[in-house]
Amino acid sequence: MFRIALLAATAALVCGLGSAQAAGPLDPDWPCIQRRVPQITLGQVWSGPAPDEAMEARAREAKIQDLAARLAQRRTPLPEAEALIAAFAAEAPPEDVAALYLAVFERINAARSRVMSGITRYAHKQAAMDRTIEDLRARFEKLNAADPPDFDALDAAEKELDWSTRIFQDRQQSLTYVCETPVILEQRAFALGRAARAHLP
Repeated sequence: MFRIALLAATAALVCGLGSAQAAGPLDPDWPCIQRRVPQITLGQVWSGPAPDEAMEARAREAKIQDLAARLAQRRTPLPEAEALIAAFAAEAPPEDVAALYLAVFERINAARSRVMSGITRYAHKQAAMDRTIEDLRARFEKLNAADPPDFDALDAAEKELDWSTRIFQDRQQSLTYVCETPVILEQRAFALGRAARAHLP
């Protein structure tokens, strides 16, 4: 009975994946429900002055880079980040505040790009595991239909199929969080941009 239940569960999993792929975007490298946006631009999250050479030079200064690194990190709560921006703006000219946000944006955008690439690799690994599960299921069915059955081989195939299916399911559940990360980074970039803009003329 367990073998029959395992076959049914695995078949449902594979069919469910196929349905999700059919209903999802055409891009096979993008497994997320969220629409794929390869990059965000500064104009999408920043209403302050457009960067020029002077702003870009200021953004590379050590004191601005150090603060930008702290602001860009998600482990820095937004209220704390906003307070840091306010404290910086109280002592710095507006040009430095704008340069600070440019440095923050570049860091967040770079982190977001790394996450997007990681999601693509994640999708490829899941697709490969899906094919492996299909092969294991076919092998299990063939062993189960043999007469006389090889119970040792059948038990080994059953364990391998069960283990691979569990890993696949766990990774699919983790995908929900992974897919939300680019959106979280976009929201942080926007929130910090608004906080910095509030301190400009």
